[in-house]
Parts: sequence; structure tokens; C-alpha cells
Amino acid sequence: MIKRVAIIGGTGVYGINSNEIILNIKTIYGQVEVNIIKLNNDKEIVFLPRHGKGHSTPPHLINYRANMMALKELSVTHIYSTCAVGSLNENYDIGDIVIINDFLDFTKNRINTFFDGDDGVKHTDMSDPYCSYLRNKVMKFSSDYDINIKGNAVYACTEGPRFETSAEIKMYGFMGADVVGMTNVPEVVLAKELGMCYSAIGIITNWCTGFKKGEDIVLHEIASSIEKNKIKLEKMFIEILSGDLSQDECNCNNAILEL
Repeated sequence: MIKRVAIIGGTGVYGINSNEIILNIKTIYGQVEVNIIKLNNDKEIVFLPRHGKGHSTPPHLINYRANMMALKELSVTHIYSTCAVGSLNENYDIGDIVIINDFLDFTKNRINTFFDGDDGVKHTDMSDPYCSYLRNKVMKFSSDYDINIKGNAVYACTEGPRFETSAEIKMYGFMGADVVGMTNVPEVVLAKELGMCYSAIGIITNWCTGFKKGEDIVLHEIASSIEKNKIKLEKMFIEILSGDLSQDECNCNNAILEL
């Protein structure tokens, strides 16, 4: 039986391998195009570009439920994702890599659950939103790929597509956020609802609005930060996902509480 794992590529990460097989998966929430990379064993990696090929879908219009359901229907068990983030932590500079370990949700208009009451009332335990097992794997393998993990980070997710105001950034900082992005919620929540192990790695692409005087958000700096890190991250993800993986060392597959 083929085992499947997945990589979700964020901004600037739209493909991994020229030998990918393209599949169109139809779910009840919509159609999703994914790429399949065959490994040298009984495993396949499903690559899903979060924004579509060529960055065609803005963050507030991504069909998150279709994306995550497509991975579930392909029997994916473990997911690594990349996300471009702004920093509001002095210790996390442009070009740094952080492991997301918690989030603050400031989205407004997104459908953020599969649980609509059709199958009873269900709640999701979010005490470990980003799989601790997969996060520990990154810490173990990162030095082999010359990836300097600067630390863990709390991710504030905003609606987008606009960037945040200086006042908003100050508020997020008071609440404990380290980085800000527009895509990780509800993605991380939906993965948990479907019992898939999910970990997100943040690439610092800019300082948040107003955080550093005279430091504006510059598009070429965003692209440069991503390009600098994406190949190393992809190679590390592939090695980790190619190995033996467990769902017995975390609570991701047992996080649903039914009333």
C-alpha cells in the first residue's frame, strides 16, 4: 500500500521536482490540483502550492477546506508547510527560520471548520496545534542542511490581502505574537480536525509595519529571503518525510471531542 505525506508550499514555493505527476482531486468543497512525487520506497509526497501555480490566489480567497480535504482523501498522514512571515520580534531578523508552535487568529471571513453539526457536535483540542512530533524532527535534522532555526514563534494570522497597520502590530506584540502572516489559519485547524500531523515553518521576509523605523516592506527582500531558504527546507522535508513516521507520539490523530 502506498503511504502518502505532504508539503504545502507557501509564497514563492510552487514546486519541488520536475518529475512531478499532476493530479486533480475533486472534493465536496471544490477541486484541487496537486503534484505527486514518487520516492524510492512505498511512499509518495503530495505537493500542494497553497496559492496555486504562479501565486494566483490571494490569502483570503484560498479554498482551505478543499485543500485539506484533498490531502485527507489522498490518505496523507503528515504535512510540512512553509509560510512567509513578517517579524515583530527583535530576535528574528529578515532571512531567519522559525518553527511555528502556536497561533493567534485575527481572520474575519473564513470558513474555519469542517464541523457544521451535520455529524453531531464536535470540538477540537488545540493544546498542541502544530504537531510536536514533526517540530522535533525539524530540530533534529536542521543542522544536517545548514538550517539555523532561530527558535519557536507564535503566529498571528490576519485576513489579508492588505498588510497590517502599525497599531495592529503593536497589539499583536502585546498579545504575545512573534510573527505575522495571512494563511496559516484555518489550515492548521483543518488539519487537526482531519487527524493529520501538521507543522509549519516560517521564513522571515520582512519587519512588520512600523516595527522598525525607516524599514518598509520591500518585495525584492521578500523574494530574496524565500529563495535563500526554500531549497534547503525542501530537501530537509523530503528526507524527514521519506523516513519512518509515527502518529503514536503526538495527539494529532486523537484531538476530537464529541458531545
